[in-house]
Amino acid sequence: MLRSLLASILVLAIANGRCAQAAEWKPVPGHIMTRWAEQVQPKSVWPQYPRPQMIRPDWVNLNGLWEFAITSKNAQSAEKFDRRILVPFPVESALSGIKEPVSPEQAVWYRRGFRIPSRWQGKRVLLHFEAVDWYAKVWVNGQLVGEHRGGYDPFWFDISEYVDYAGENELIVRVWDPTDRGYQPRGKQVLEPHGIWYTAVTGIWQTVWLEAVPRSFIRGFRVYPEIDPPCATFVVHGVDVPAGARVRIRVHSRSLGDRLEAIGPEIASGAVGEPVRVSVPRARLWSPEKPWLYWATLELVTDTGELLDSVETYVGFRQVAVRKDVDGYNRLFLNGKPIFHYGPLDQGWWPDGLYTAPTDDALRFDIEVMKKFRFNAVRKHVKVEPRRWYYWCDVLGLMVWQDMPSGDRFVRRGEPDIERTPESAENFWREYRAMIDAHFNHPSIVMWVPFNEGWGQFETAKVTQWTMDYDPTRLVDSASGWEDRGVGHVVDMHRYPGPGMPEPEEKRAAVLGEFGGLGLPVEGHLWWNKRNWGYRTYRTREELEKAYLQLMDQLKPLISRGLAAAIYTQLTDVEGEVNGLMTYDRAVIKFDVEKLARIHESLYQPPPIVRQTMVLPTAESGPQSWRFTLRQPKGEWMDPDYDDSSWKVGVAGFGREGTPGAIVRTPWTTSDIWLRREFKLEKVPEGFLTVRIHHDEDAEVFLNGEKVATFTGYVTSYGDYRVRDGRAASVLLRPGRNVLAVHCRQTGGGQYIDVGLVVEQEHPRPR
Repeated sequence: MLRSLLASILVLAIANGRCAQAAEWKPVPGHIMTRWAEQVQPKSVWPQYPRPQMIRPDWVNLNGLWEFAITSKNAQSAEKFDRRILVPFPVESALSGIKEPVSPEQAVWYRRGFRIPSRWQGKRVLLHFEAVDWYAKVWVNGQLVGEHRGGYDPFWFDISEYVDYAGENELIVRVWDPTDRGYQPRGKQVLEPHGIWYTAVTGIWQTVWLEAVPRSFIRGFRVYPEIDPPCATFVVHGVDVPAGARVRIRVHSRSLGDRLEAIGPEIASGAVGEPVRVSVPRARLWSPEKPWLYWATLELVTDTGELLDSVETYVGFRQVAVRKDVDGYNRLFLNGKPIFHYGPLDQGWWPDGLYTAPTDDALRFDIEVMKKFRFNAVRKHVKVEPRRWYYWCDVLGLMVWQDMPSGDRFVRRGEPDIERTPESAENFWREYRAMIDAHFNHPSIVMWVPFNEGWGQFETAKVTQWTMDYDPTRLVDSASGWEDRGVGHVVDMHRYPGPGMPEPEEKRAAVLGEFGGLGLPVEGHLWWNKRNWGYRTYRTREELEKAYLQLMDQLKPLISRGLAAAIYTQLTDVEGEVNGLMTYDRAVIKFDVEKLARIHESLYQPPPIVRQTMVLPTAESGPQSWRFTLRQPKGEWMDPDYDDSSWKVGVAGFGREGTPGAIVRTPWTTSDIWLRREFKLEKVPEGFLTVRIHHDEDAEVFLNGEKVATFTGYVTSYGDYRVRDGRAASVLLRPGRNVLAVHCRQTGGGQYIDVGLVVEQEHPRPR
């Protein structure tokens, strides 16, 4: 694998500076931990090279134990560093060794010593921070070398003029973070965690490292892959580049499992800062099924051919677009072919490290589990991961929808975009651009999502157009859920538990940005023993799996009607949320992986042609007459021959005004309602029987005396639910008289019930 190649070419040197001994550190108990926490050792914490798309051999890892202090926000310095913290774990995490809340009225301080390797004499020294939340100021040997605002993007300072190449150096970092008391992007962090809001993260939370570079060096690059014909256009930028210097690029191998296969090399050269196109005629395309990657060497050379600097990277050849399929629906295309995107919402939190996974193996584990489930996509939700997470998505093959972490105020439903202060707006643009810049070259990222559910949503059209112009290689989901402004490549609905879909449009693809949220608390693997929460919570694994399979039955017909993607909430439990496919500690997978993998695999097949025959309409089509009672009936009330002549007559739907999605024609405000409806058929249609229902809350549906469906919880709109056992309509319906009987129980909030029957026919798509 690529990891083995990285390991063989990197030199890791942990600096011997003014740091505490490892024996002084231990994780803080009190919550569940992952199995990888036992592998965390201060002398080798996160030892992997942190920037796998721009590799140089000379670097020093500064992770490990640092001296630490907490002061007031206004303190100009820390009088004493009398504590120890394990970098790169955030202050509030167990693995930091601190695990204390930090208020907006406080600042945190870090200090350590380091030495410069003797072989670096005459070179520049760059100090890198992969991520610090939120406002960092950095001193080297008492001199302020720079500051940075932004909790999710890597940054660096050239500290060459501040260091002693022969002796000990001192590094001090001050961090301030207002969390949810500020306007800055913060994602799900809050000072008082509850529900879907999680523990705050403060300070250094990704790798800190030193790098040696030449006086003239490559600062960064962008790669624009093309597939017809396969080629890659590189734009390389440098620092202190002499006149006449050029860029030379060699694409020379591709990954083949655990080995490399030579392909060339293919070589091109051009001016620094200008497009350089490298043709790779034999290139295979990157996809979730076959994530081909190609290694490349980027060299900075003088006009006489002298080598100034060199970096190693990789590139995946892939193309994403929105186009119409053979049925005229807009689909998401990968490499010229339509592909249904299906995957989980991934919050990226860990019980022991919060924002920071305990190890690189843990980070990889999540992606491997998604692959085993046969997901082909993932939505990284209002968080940005370390660059190695995207590296594993590139290597293992997973399409990423990348959210911008949310911040500032909310847009409520029906409201216009918020107006940010100039400071807030400037900060959003800076951090949003930095996120795209840092991860631009990862082939796995296929979609940018600037706004989620109206949170911080401002200047939507401007932000969307800027994104499409700034990165023409990807799609843009301008506003996932809630307030759509008619821009971007997709129209995105959130529906819990769902599923559902937006109406197909002429230019944009219809996607389901969130649905599901089915919860199962697993004793012994909970963050809290109380306050656990899910959109819909079940008591057993069997109940949970049955509900999930029911969602899949509903999802498949939507694909035939134009749904282009769906994101299930969510990959893991997170603190009080128990709606994960796995527990928070990743110790328990709540589903039969092989069973779900087979079902997920079927979602990617060409959707069949589905034709529907309405057997019994709902209130959507107009008033529908039912017999009903609000008192517990005696006897077998669901039997076709039951005498319901004493029941009242009412018109569907039944419920309370104001219930979302309801069409109330007969008020119902008691706890229970029983319904019966007689209908006649001259001929039973061929196909699968489907129940069309809007329920709030629990409902049982009987047809001709046999229970055909059970529903728990509530929904906010009508949906089609195919009878789970897959029996044909001809088995359950009969020519002549039929009776549909329904019981619905209301438990709180809104209430509503309306039921109809549909028969669906699936016809294979002609090849």
